[in-house]
Amino acid sequence: MKRQEFAIVDIETTGGYAGGSRITEIAIRIHDGVSVIESWESLVNPQQHIPPAIFALTGIDNDMVKEAPIFDAISETILELLTDRIFVAHNVNFDYSFVRHQLEEAGFKWTAKKLCTVRAARKIKPGLPSYSLGKLCYSLDIPLLNAHRAGGDADATAILFSQLVAWDSEGEISKMIKKTAVDQRLPPNLPPTDFEELPENPGIYYFYNSEGKVIYVGKAVNIKKRVASHFSGHTISPQRQHFMRDIYSISFEVCATELMALVLECTEIKKLWPMYNKALKRFEPKFGLYSYEARNGYCYLAVGKLPKFHSCIESFNSLYDGINILRKLATQFEIDQRFCNYGAINDGEVHSKFSTTDLPDLETHNAQIENALEFLVSNRPTFAIIDKGRTNEERSCIWVEKGHFYGMGYISAEVGVTELADVKGYVTQYKSNSYITQLLYGYAKKYPGKIFGRMIN
Repeated sequence: MKRQEFAIVDIETTGGYAGGSRITEIAIRIHDGVSVIESWESLVNPQQHIPPAIFALTGIDNDMVKEAPIFDAISETILELLTDRIFVAHNVNFDYSFVRHQLEEAGFKWTAKKLCTVRAARKIKPGLPSYSLGKLCYSLDIPLLNAHRAGGDADATAILFSQLVAWDSEGEISKMIKKTAVDQRLPPNLPPTDFEELPENPGIYYFYNSEGKVIYVGKAVNIKKRVASHFSGHTISPQRQHFMRDIYSISFEVCATELMALVLECTEIKKLWPMYNKALKRFEPKFGLYSYEARNGYCYLAVGKLPKFHSCIESFNSLYDGINILRKLATQFEIDQRFCNYGAINDGEVHSKFSTTDLPDLETHNAQIENALEFLVSNRPTFAIIDKGRTNEERSCIWVEKGHFYGMGYISAEVGVTELADVKGYVTQYKSNSYITQLLYGYAKKYPGKIFGRMIN
């Protein structure tokens, strides 16, 4: 039976992601598990400009590759060298994504089992100061000649691989090259133990960068499964590749329900403002209900756009919702329509088109406005959402007070709650926002059986 062979690959490129950058040099060393048995390398004309920063790192400039073959011209040779061999590289997903992408552009569908020498070194030789190729070579006394050139780095990686095979008394490499091995999909800088310790429960998870700063917060019904989904697939966008390289550690917090996880995710994103969270950052109410006094002493109610960081009496996601509330208040409290502005709060031009004769009594009118606003505020619901806990020994609770999310927590199953006010003492307070409030209102309407207290009319 033929011995399993390995293709140890290193590439130099015009940039950091496969979708918009190109290979400028590639080196392949065929390894039989003991030593290198074949070597091949070539400069590659990327058919695009090589930036000065890349030239400074690799020494490869536009003149060097001008007469080199384009990737299509050497693609069959590369494919032949890689076929039926395990693809080995230092930070394997980077090299693999470029080679796979450019082979596909050349008309070849190719995939392979992968082995990352960063991850293999972490498992077989734990505790070293750094696992970058240069520092690993220094720690393990491996010669690294012509660093940041494909041939030099491939030769050093081949020596590293030979040593790792010799030191691998626990069979870690065999485990890692199984197609289903999770390790091969993990970000290169993430310790496998961080992933292995993730639970299969609802909750939120945090990704941290090398400085320990949170760069992403996510929620999940199954934390481990959701985190694994971030690392699967062959997407080669620059955002994904930067994201993967920036993940150095993971932590998590288990929640009793998906709803609690969603609420906690939202509060944490608003508090931490992680660089890779996009969707919830963009969610802000667009319209608000305002009250103001004009120069003539009369109070007005208006629905208008809600500028960032401005306050209002009530916020809405659509102008329609705001107009609907204002019309109901005007009808219920018999407010003269001339003092209700639907979609504008600019004192002056809106007022001028209304008749200023036969105005209502000033004090009576202003009292009507005050009563309408007092009704609106006092009619905001206070209720709790009671649901299952993280274990059978507890229940979860989410507290909404006067229309706004207040906090959430857990109550022992042994505690009998008979009064709504009793629930508040078990919750941890969080900062509210309109997204969470809207989310909880929608949930309460959908699941009235889980509501304790007075809900929305």
